[in-house]
Amino acid sequence: MPTMTLAKAINAGLRDALAADEMVMLMGEDIGALGGVYRVTEGLKAEFGEDRVVDSPLAESGIVGTSIGLSLRGYRPVGEIQFDGFVFPAFNQITTQLAKLHARSRGQLTVPVTIRIPYGGGIGSVEHHSESPEALFAHTAGLRILTPSNPHDAYWMTRHAIECEDPVIVFEPKRRYWLKGEVDLESPGTSADPFRAHVVREGADATIVAYGPLVPVALAAAEAAAEDGRSVEVVDLRSLSPIDFDTVTASVQKTGRLVVAHEAPTFGGLGGEIAARVSERAFLSLEAPVIRVGGFHMPYPVSKVEGQYLPDIDRILEALDRAFAY
Repeated sequence: MPTMTLAKAINAGLRDALAADEMVMLMGEDIGALGGVYRVTEGLKAEFGEDRVVDSPLAESGIVGTSIGLSLRGYRPVGEIQFDGFVFPAFNQITTQLAKLHARSRGQLTVPVTIRIPYGGGIGSVEHHSESPEALFAHTAGLRILTPSNPHDAYWMTRHAIECEDPVIVFEPKRRYWLKGEVDLESPGTSADPFRAHVVREGADATIVAYGPLVPVALAAAEAAAEDGRSVEVVDLRSLSPIDFDTVTASVQKTGRLVVAHEAPTFGGLGGEIAARVSERAFLSLEAPVIRVGGFHMPYPVSKVEGQYLPDIDRILEALDRAFAY
């Protein structure tokens, strides 16, 4: 199996999707000749031509609106939003049109649109370049939402998203674009169903649920906890809509404690929904309240202090200490 970065795995997924289906096309700002600001689409315009890898104007609503129209004509467009904070001009198109056309047409229309959004912090960037808006879209019925934490999942999530008949948003953790790992290009393995969560570390005393950029942090925290004799299970959520509550619940029923970690603010974040569902489904198994770790309820700070904003190993370990205090 080849070893590649998460960014290269997405590139490989896009390339294989373009080669497999002539109705697949890419659209976004600077994705052609430049290959995207993170070079995720590098080389694809040269290989497949400017009609299938399209440099769009600086207009996110145009990218999504055009993608919707193309999908209704039989294409499978993949739109790139250059940075997470740039998606909001397209929010209306995504939530009032893309998410609802299948239901509005009583199932007669499908809109197989994929929207790629680099998200999260940790890159020392300026305002509007380090957002975590996933809860806003997860709240909208009709959208599927995926987020990879490793190169293997990144490749197969890209392929699955493009092949899906429903609209799919893929949130790509930008600070993990350079994370390396093995990618099995022949068999998806645990990625066969990307909408199911994956237990990436077995444990017996507590569960950490994380997704996207925080999965490596959660694994490092579990490793540190093991030095204190605590066996911590780590669940990579992978899908944010739908959420695989069965896997999460089964883990909590085994361990009795749950910490949910994400970069987005805890207030109104997906951690609250997970905590509520687990409390409903596994209340008698819980040895302590579900504890959430996330960003603060404030605009994303300047890069000099983003390390204090982003959840780190110490904050997750502190949450585990609170859980074990009960």
